Amino acid sequence: MNDRPARPSVLFVCVHNAGRSQMAAAFLEHLAGDRVDVRSAGSAPAETVNPAVVAAMDEIGIDLSARTPKILTTQAVQASDIVITMGCGDACPVFPGKRYLDWQLDDPAGQGVEAVRTIRDAIEARVRALISEIAPG
Repeated sequence: MNDRPARPSVLFVCVHNAGRSQMAAAFLEHLAGDRVDVRSAGSAPAETVNPAVVAAMDEIGIDLSARTPKILTTQAVQASDIVITMGCGDACPVFPGKRYLDWQLDDPAGQGVEAVRTIRDAIEARVRALISEIAPG
């Protein structure tokens, strides 16, 4: 008999910028480990992720090479306890009773590593707050 509670399932969705959802998912996995089931989704294939996102994460020791954002599906949304939309809530399917969070993020004008660091740091802070809520300890 397994008394361990089910892991909360979190889906990060950033339809037009898969790199954001990829970054957020990587942070959550890195910080929460196996206490949370983490996925990410977007509309762009993984190879279109901005190389600056990969470089900004490499700087702090998180490897994005193994994390591939999936194409957004209604099934992925239905299968998640928490759906976090990152500036694309209007493009995400909505189901009654599901918990949605919207993380608005300022978009720096530049697309280089320097600009991505700002987004990276904002995502990290929000992921840390999320962990304390859904997977304390």
